[in-house]
Amino acid sequence: MATDRNLPTDPATGAELAPREQPGYYPGFSTLKQKRYWDAATRKVVEERVSREKPIRFFTPEEAATMLAVVDRVLPQEDRTEERRIAILPDIDERLYKNKLDGYRFEDMPPDQEAYRIAARAFEEMAQKLHGRAFHELSVREQEEILRSIHQAKPQAAQHLWKKMNIERFWTMLVTDVVSVYYAHPWAWDEIGFGGPAYPRGYMRLEEGEPEPWEVEEQRYAWEAPADSITDVEEPHAGLRDHMTHPGQAGTH
Repeated sequence: MATDRNLPTDPATGAELAPREQPGYYPGFSTLKQKRYWDAATRKVVEERVSREKPIRFFTPEEAATMLAVVDRVLPQEDRTEERRIAILPDIDERLYKNKLDGYRFEDMPPDQEAYRIAARAFEEMAQKLHGRAFHELSVREQEEILRSIHQAKPQAAQHLWKKMNIERFWTMLVTDVVSVYYAHPWAWDEIGFGGPAYPRGYMRLEEGEPEPWEVEEQRYAWEAPADSITDVEEPHAGLRDHMTHPGQAGTH
């Protein structure tokens, strides 16, 4: 894990903001309190996202240590208390272990399983060549600078590994996987004030952004990104090439 605290700060004082059990602008809101309105199948699926601990079966222990640190920088959770952080890597690992796919593959990309293994090796090689330490032992700034070079499709090292796939497509897949897992979790729903499954109760107020009776009013607070982080910097991102293989063609999965 990165050695920095990496906490957001109060823009007025510069002081670090303590981790919260429930970050976001909807204090006290709990999607799970609405579970009595869901059908049994929906309730079971959602509750398991909180209670079920998934094993790591696809990644090796070494790959898992690297990719856990990568995921923690793609979507930092230092603003959450330890016990309320959402486990993201186990769900990505489960997708890869079960080889769950979208039904197509871009012609300049290997299968997802292979792409993640290449990336895990590449992240580790970059960390060792640039800083002489494992990726998970680097500081937040060092990790983010490595990830920024991948986001920009300009890796600072391990180019021979990154040449095995379209680096921009891998970055998109990684971020999509991370965000999809995070925002499928009820604690993330609490953070954004999402009321959860609409079925079978449905929603009443469909206009003008009015909250439902069971929702709470937004309560904003000011914060800034941690001083050591570079993730708030907006930079142009080159577009992806639109080469894709279709079902039935060689190289698809």
